Amino acid sequence: MGQTLARSLTSGCLWLAACLLATAASAQTGSEGLSPTLSAIKSAHVVRLGYRESSPPFSFLDQANRPIGYSLELCEAIVEEIGVEVDDPNLRIEYVKVTSDDRIDAVLQRKIDLECGSTTANAERAKRVAFSPLMFVAGTKLMVPKAAAVSGVTDLKGKTVVVTKGTTNEQAMHAADKKFSLGLNIVTSPDHEQSFQMLADGKADAFATDDILLYGLIVRHKAQDKFRVVGDYLSYDPYGIMFRKGEPQLSAVVERTFRKLGSNRDLVPLYNKWFTARLPTGERLNVPISLQLEEAFKAMDDSPSANN
Repeated sequence: MGQTLARSLTSGCLWLAACLLATAASAQTGSEGLSPTLSAIKSAHVVRLGYRESSPPFSFLDQANRPIGYSLELCEAIVEEIGVEVDDPNLRIEYVKVTSDDRIDAVLQRKIDLECGSTTANAERAKRVAFSPLMFVAGTKLMVPKAAAVSGVTDLKGKTVVVTKGTTNEQAMHAADKKFSLGLNIVTSPDHEQSFQMLADGKADAFATDDILLYGLIVRHKAQDKFRVVGDYLSYDPYGIMFRKGEPQLSAVVERTFRKLGSNRDLVPLYNKWFTARLPTGERLNVPISLQLEEAFKAMDDSPSANN
């Protein structure tokens, strides 16, 4: 894929993410009392954060099986702002495990208040849930064995590809299969870790998910000599923190958190902590921030509402 096309697609996704945010954050004036989620948080003194077990560096478990990651740190900053909003500085955090398949339902069914994983903010999902401002841009690529003669999706004709159930990558692979008439055997697994294991066990010829997650899994498993990431982007996926739709007050709190982080110049250092520095689990991803994401972070400080 040419750089010009890649830039235009990425710009389109940034525009879509901005539109989704604008929709989620509209009508944020004059509500008296607290919205349902904030009211429940104030009553229980607890914020429930949904986390993923194997989506490094966004949301994963450390050696002591504690949830950590970039998305969780952003969520913890939102919790601080919620504490200001509900006048309770001592809110407790409860961590609730979710999967790619049940994460949206967990938000809708009020099992969690914020979903802190690696979730794409797209128009289809925005019909059901709301999203924070942009926190990352990824895209679907392929993990294959290093020895495999595969450089892109068209080299997988008639092969088995594993995807994690409930992801946008599943849709991207079905679209590629149809577009190129590949006759793929597309199988699903419940979690990224199990998808990786299917590839490692030889039960699949490729694992398709967001490129950053593939790099994270390879580093986490110290498998740089066994697997590689290949192919053009099969999708572009802007990530956001997910929460319940239809609560302008909650949307305002989430947006205000990102604006404060932007105005304090905290977003780029936070990114670098999880994507370029050594992780608490010992690995290092070495994925510098993209120009597009850096510009999106800077724009959060340029907004007139940055200091509101």
